[in-house]
Amino acid sequence: MAERYGDVGLDSPLRDVGVNPKHLKALDEKIGVRTVGDLLRYYPRKYNERGKLTELGKLQVGEKATVWARITDVKENQINRFSHRGPKSGVKLITKVVISDGRHRLSCAFFNQWHIAKVLKVGMEAMFAGTVKEFRGEMQLSSPQWAKLSGEGEAEEDIEILESFAGGIIPIYPLVEGLSQPMIQGAIKVVLKLLGEIDDPVPTEILAAQGMTDLDSALRDIHRPRSSKELQAAQRRLKYDEALAIQLVLARRREQARSFPAEPCPRVPDGLLAAFDAALPFTLTPGQQAVGEQIALDLSTIHPMNRLLQGEVGSGKTVVALRAMLQVIDSGRQAVLLAPTEVLAAQHARSLRTVLGPLGEGGELGAPPEATRISLLTGSMTASARKEALLTIASGQAGIAVGTHALLSDGVFFAELGLVVVDEQHRFGVEQRDALRSKGPDGNPPHVLVMTATPIPRTVAMTVYGDLETSTLSELPKGRSPISTTVVPAGEKPAWLDRAWQRVHEEVGKGHQVYIVCPKIADEPGKRSSEDDADSEWDAPDDGGADSVDEKRPPLSVEHVATLLAEGPLADLRLATLHGRMVPADKDETMRRFAAGEIDVLVSTTVIEVGVDVANATMMVIMDAERFGLSQLHQLRGRVGRGSAPGICLLVTEAPGGSPSRMRLAAVEATTDGFELADRDLELRKEGNVLGTSQAGTASALRQLSLTTDRDIVEAARHDAQDLVDSDPGFGKFPGLLAMAESVIGDEGQEFLTKG
Repeated sequence: MAERYGDVGLDSPLRDVGVNPKHLKALDEKIGVRTVGDLLRYYPRKYNERGKLTELGKLQVGEKATVWARITDVKENQINRFSHRGPKSGVKLITKVVISDGRHRLSCAFFNQWHIAKVLKVGMEAMFAGTVKEFRGEMQLSSPQWAKLSGEGEAEEDIEILESFAGGIIPIYPLVEGLSQPMIQGAIKVVLKLLGEIDDPVPTEILAAQGMTDLDSALRDIHRPRSSKELQAAQRRLKYDEALAIQLVLARRREQARSFPAEPCPRVPDGLLAAFDAALPFTLTPGQQAVGEQIALDLSTIHPMNRLLQGEVGSGKTVVALRAMLQVIDSGRQAVLLAPTEVLAAQHARSLRTVLGPLGEGGELGAPPEATRISLLTGSMTASARKEALLTIASGQAGIAVGTHALLSDGVFFAELGLVVVDEQHRFGVEQRDALRSKGPDGNPPHVLVMTATPIPRTVAMTVYGDLETSTLSELPKGRSPISTTVVPAGEKPAWLDRAWQRVHEEVGKGHQVYIVCPKIADEPGKRSSEDDADSEWDAPDDGGADSVDEKRPPLSVEHVATLLAEGPLADLRLATLHGRMVPADKDETMRRFAAGEIDVLVSTTVIEVGVDVANATMMVIMDAERFGLSQLHQLRGRVGRGSAPGICLLVTEAPGGSPSRMRLAAVEATTDGFELADRDLELRKEGNVLGTSQAGTASALRQLSLTTDRDIVEAARHDAQDLVDSDPGFGKFPGLLAMAESVIGDEGQEFLTKG
């Protein structure tokens, strides 16, 4: 039975509470507003503060004024000015309304508002509000807001502001075609009059501790603010509701994960991990040691580990993950390393074998007794190679299985799966965990470690990755070289591009190698303008990528750029190409040759974005750099400067100076601090799709909470949500909390947070 509040419930259909029937269809179809609760959660996008009623004779240019006067004249002037390109201006109609208080006159100008002359008539009294300007020697209100006071004609259709217009704060709602401010304002007025006191689903003690206003006051003040103080209190409370809704979903997810016991994998004193540590040719950084201790403790408990490990490119995440895998192997279980592409999976397999040395040669003649085996499994392997990999994994011979999502397929079985390491930020959701859990002999869930080299702002980590505990590696190992980044404005300064190719020659002349990255594989009609690898088994996360600046020219492709360079400025160098449509064996061979120094310049797509580690590569040129996201650019440049020589990254762009794209590139140029860049990225692109859905035109998306400025609210909500779930997992004491979560972020947002 739906809960009711007063005469009207938050779940009451708008059709039952007296909302104008002519508006119900538009509210439903345009913005998904069907109930009273939907409407009250459809918040204003901004507020206009009105001055007190001002006498016409005391108006000052530049001030915000509200006046009450009688209409004395209404004139329409149609504009018919054209040039060879079409209308010089978007203004086709100017309606001039003259008002008077009997002693002074004031003109009000309306542009392209064809209905004004029909509803504002001479002799009618009305209220007008706007900023006073001067035009041709007389004072004027340009496109003012207005409300008829005479009650004539269609007064009920006007913005209902009589209660608060003079000296009040007027809410302005987001609109789509087919909706108007009067429609929304009128519906809000109706429901607020009928709605009784709203029960608050959040416990009183939490509201008191957080200094929050009650929900009833918040929902009323957000639409009809009594003062700036009440408005701010309402906004803070509704931001908290949004944050709490997200955190409740995530806290329940964490609680549910803990309800499935995992197999503890404690450290073994003289096992494989100890042998690996003893053979390490370098000392772990303090950060690697601290995070390693956290992970070791997680693996030792009966609760499945679900941890996000983030750190700069080259901060040593792979070594931390490998040590975790070895601890699991010491306990008689297997580890899986999932990579998003076959190129990266093969690279990981090679790197692990190299780092482990004899300890990774399990089953081979002369291998140490504690050694394990590494098996690679991808979707494009030959039948015989796949069969062998499957046998080593199923038998338990392979302590570490490396591969793409092919490891999740039905035909893959594990002997004793204990740990899954997911590389590069791709969220590991419920369905994938269930798929791997079912592969264990006892159905126990594996421990999960998710790695990313793209630093995540803390507020995003607490929301999108809130079901994972977070560890951070913020320091770089000794020996990493600095990377300098320079924007090359090829459109404005073509000579700079010529200089870029000279720098390529200089680096190669020093015995180094160079990457050249393009956003597209080939110039083919109908092909995607970004890396569309056949082996890309997850889509890259949306990080606010390039706002296309030059729609006239398609993005540069690997094949086109490689041909131009081979026939032009780099004709005397050894060039090769790499992209996702190549046969896996060819890709692997190309990377082997590049790593061996047999290739001077590798022209590639973003297939080299992660995991590729060639210490001798010192320079990267990124073509059409504005077409990549900030985090992607940061990832790409992390492929250079991995040895003793400093790295160079050139961002080639034709985006005009001062454009949003150039602002983004300037941010990358200004810092190599990935965490600072992540915050800047969030500022530039906002948090519109943090829940994987578009906010515009939906009633259930985040509208008040800002991940750039409301970190304190998110942190408070996370703490409160965990306390609520710990004390009452089934929400028997607070049944309204789950309903609130659904009303705030909706089913789609909850599904995104839960499934990943």
